[in-house]
Amino acid sequence: DASFAATVGATLAHIHSATANQEEVKRNFANDDNFFALRLDPYLLETAERHPDLEEKLRALVIRTQTQKLALVHGDISPKNILVGPSGPVFLDAECAWYGDPAFDAAFCLNHLLLKSAANRGNSASLLEAFDALADAYLSGVDWEPRQDMEIRIASLLPALTLARISGKSPVEYLDQPARQIVMRTAAPLIARPPARL
Repeated sequence: DASFAATVGATLAHIHSATANQEEVKRNFANDDNFFALRLDPYLLETAERHPDLEEKLRALVIRTQTQKLALVHGDISPKNILVGPSGPVFLDAECAWYGDPAFDAAFCLNHLLLKSAANRGNSASLLEAFDALADAYLSGVDWEPRQDMEIRIASLLPALTLARISGKSPVEYLDQPARQIVMRTAAPLIARPPARL
């Protein structure tokens, strides 16, 4: 549902905007070790171990993500953790919540839409429409930094997270082998030469 995806993007941007540069929120969610253990290590660093040719780029993404202390990050914005509520989306399962780089949340959710489009070819057009709607709505709500800076970080994280769901410690189960090969062939060059736009 592209309209709901847009609402998810707008709501996520609102949360990031409301918590950006808030010292009390930053103190309350200084969960760097937890976020590293649950997200950066099993996703990006494990993938770096399995793809030595991309290791330098992936480790640089980890360092960049660790050092961006900008807003409250949910850490697990994926379709399974979003309920359609009467007043909009309800985000569940915030065990990874951390004060850091909001680009992670946007890239994490967009990644799920991309992977589902690879797995479900019959619905790939609507999934990619939802991808565009979420990305556009999210970026339209970015007011705590230049939109272009945010898009660059999301666009460079996205292929890394995509490859991580094939090669990391938490691989998706719904992709068959041909789809996995397509994802790897697509993601690797985008990690090596990161795009600036979604």
